[in-house]
Amino acid sequence: MGADFGRSRGTESKFSQWFRRRPKPQHSDVDDTAREALLLAVAEAGMPIAPAAHPVGYRCSCERIGCPTPARHPISFAWQTQSTTDSAQIERWARSQPQANFITATGMIHDVLDVPLTAGNQALERLLAADIDVGPVAISGDDRMLFFTATRGTPEDEDEWWPCELDCHPETMDEHPGMRWHCRGSYVLLPPAMLPGEVDVHWVRGPENPLPDPLTLLETLTDACAQYADTADQSDLDHDSVAWPLSR
Repeated sequence: MGADFGRSRGTESKFSQWFRRRPKPQHSDVDDTAREALLLAVAEAGMPIAPAAHPVGYRCSCERIGCPTPARHPISFAWQTQSTTDSAQIERWARSQPQANFITATGMIHDVLDVPLTAGNQALERLLAADIDVGPVAISGDDRMLFFTATRGTPEDEDEWWPCELDCHPETMDEHPGMRWHCRGSYVLLPPAMLPGEVDVHWVRGPENPLPDPLTLLETLTDACAQYADTADQSDLDHDSVAWPLSR
């Protein structure tokens, strides 16, 4: 998939025209046709997807009491084998489950570098200013930014990657604060999606952008995350140093 994705004989596809008009689609604003187009564009880029839970008010549709990740997890425990790029299956899912969110399984075709939103915005601005190829980028909720990249697969040296359950290995905490590398055995929520509290997941740069090598983004993302962590630490210190008046 290259620069001509979404174009045919010099004319933009309906998806490209819709996406340009609606840079931050919200689940409630996306009609069924546009929703299918967004999901099929992800599949056309080679990224496998599977149905996920959705919000019911402030609860999760899975109805698990105290669901730790409401509206963010797959419906099936077999999501890794269920994930597909088959357009007919995706259309069936989308039409039979109109409220469902969708996830994409990472580590097969693509990985995702998941960073704090503030750090991600700073990094994206620097990367684009430096004319570095940036692939698809999404904002997830009100606190995370997702950078979609080509997968590194299974490195020979297992210490070269870390799972999304942890920000990083303890010995590299100072180097990669707040970053999660979704790779083998992980997934992320795809746009368009809704989360409890009327927050959404939406594309900043759509899936028509080719997937870059993650190492071309890593240094800039790491620097932005470190600056974000330093700022957060300083804010905590400033808050702790406030002299509160004594009660009388």
